[in-house]
Amino acid sequence: MSVLESQMVPLGSPAPDFRLLDVGSGEEVSRADFAGRPLLVVFMSNHCPYARHVEAKVARVANAYASRGLATVWICSNDVENYPADAPEKLAEQVRRVGANFPYLHDATQEVAKAYKAMCTPDLFLYDAEHKLFYRGRFDATRPEKGEPTGEDLTSAIDALLAGEAPPEPQYPSMGCNIKWKAGNEPDYFG
Repeated sequence: MSVLESQMVPLGSPAPDFRLLDVGSGEEVSRADFAGRPLLVVFMSNHCPYARHVEAKVARVANAYASRGLATVWICSNDVENYPADAPEKLAEQVRRVGANFPYLHDATQEVAKAYKAMCTPDLFLYDAEHKLFYRGRFDATRPEKGEPTGEDLTSAIDALLAGEAPPEPQYPSMGCNIKWKAGNEPDYFG
């Protein structure tokens, strides 16, 4: 397992478009479906210990803020041939296990992960209602087998966004397993 930190994409960057299949409903979901709403995009995995450490708490936070207008999508971009635990049917099991009430999308081509410059799982990107980047980085300071997840970094950012405040500073990179790129498909930013 290779552990990496997320890239700190510049705040204000526009959210890249996506159109991917939801592993739960089988329907296509696009960024445009969330026009006019703040959007949380989380690159996740079903097998990575860092993602597994926070998955239930991330789902609870996303579910709780949905009533306040926050839309959430999880995206898994891992190579399923070499990491079958991240195949769509296994991701659907993850959705049920953690009680996620939002789309979990499968990025089979890995092009969406590249567009977002995603590095690891989990990798979190919070966008305002115009889909400009407001927060990117860690869920909280905990790590597997090192504290219970609190979500304090992300929830502070969501609260600031919904209150019309400035993005919180400092913002710290997320840390987790690297995106499992298909052989020869590694992006140029992945080193």
